[in-house]
Amino acid sequence: MAVSRLSPVHLSATPADRPVYVIGAGPGGLAAAHALRARGVRAVVLERSDRVAASWRGHYDRLRLHTTRRLSALPGLRIPRKFGRWVARDDMVRYLEKYAEHHELEIVTGVEVHRVERTGDGTGWLLHASGGRELTGAAVVVATGFNHTPVLPDWPGREEYGGELLHAGAYRHAGPYRDRDVLVVGAGNTGAEIAVDLVEGGAARVRLAVRTAPHILRRSTLGWATQYTGVLVRRLPVRLVDRLAGPVGRLSTPDLSAHGLPRPDTGLYSRARQGAIPVQDAGLIDAVRGGSVEIVAAVEAFEGGEVVLADGSRIAPDAVIAATGYARALEGLVGHLGVLDGRGRPVAHGGRTSALAPGLYFTGFTDPLSGMLRELAIDAGRIARAVARGFRTR
Repeated sequence: MAVSRLSPVHLSATPADRPVYVIGAGPGGLAAAHALRARGVRAVVLERSDRVAASWRGHYDRLRLHTTRRLSALPGLRIPRKFGRWVARDDMVRYLEKYAEHHELEIVTGVEVHRVERTGDGTGWLLHASGGRELTGAAVVVATGFNHTPVLPDWPGREEYGGELLHAGAYRHAGPYRDRDVLVVGAGNTGAEIAVDLVEGGAARVRLAVRTAPHILRRSTLGWATQYTGVLVRRLPVRLVDRLAGPVGRLSTPDLSAHGLPRPDTGLYSRARQGAIPVQDAGLIDAVRGGSVEIVAAVEAFEGGEVVLADGSRIAPDAVIAATGYARALEGLVGHLGVLDGRGRPVAHGGRTSALAPGLYFTGFTDPLSGMLRELAIDAGRIARAVARGFRTR
């Protein structure tokens, strides 16, 4: 367990001398802790791993932000210019480490919170944590992350499959797959980038299994980052953005229908609001057009050492990498409080709280077109203002 140094000089006592507990030391948790501290509120970050930015450390090696350096910085500290416009994974980890140190955040590692509930007197929150700990806080910020628990579909025959099958969360680089036949399942950003990485890393054959064709966008066009457009349209009506995005997409990205990847028949913003974020092209378009990434139908089952696809065909790759997403995994933590919707997502986010759980905040559980890191920074300020306002009215 490690605790970073904290100077108490400018911190005011929270009600009953209870701190605000922030669960998770990723970018959302660190930003919220700094914003609270800047308002004189003591914030203690609880992190289940032994270091900050644990999820970022586990991402695949080639990962770079799809959002610009300037719009990805957290409050109170810029990302160094030397990291470039599209920040690499290792540089992002360095930045988050520096962020915690620079703001002298109070971080306790090696503590996993299992359950959050109201205190008996209803004036605060009781956190049940690893090692039998029971911690009482004036408020709680849940920042456990959008990519918390890997999801591997329960494909028929999966348990009996004798080939190599792993979730994309366990993929690091293409080295182990050189000269091998690999199937990547899932055409989101992760699946698309892993497929390109495998091609560049020398895999003998790379196929990408697609159930629903994604919207594909250039990360930047003539210097204009796609994120800028996402910021501009985020408050416009969904139907209007869908109509505008159609012709823009046709002009900026080629039609890959002949290669098995047709243009989506649903609007870009409509899909994004449902959780299907557009793919930021990092080489997929050229790889598909050149035939180095082959598009195949979705996976239906595993049978007799083969993969059965939705169109009835069968293939026998050497390895299957499932880029099939993550679960928020909030049910055990807060599901009993009535603060989650039917899909396990918080019903209130940022500076808002559910009427059933005042003082319980969530950050980092959306994936907006404007960029998650940018929204985390905005949420941090909103949460801090709401917490401070709540303390003043008590």
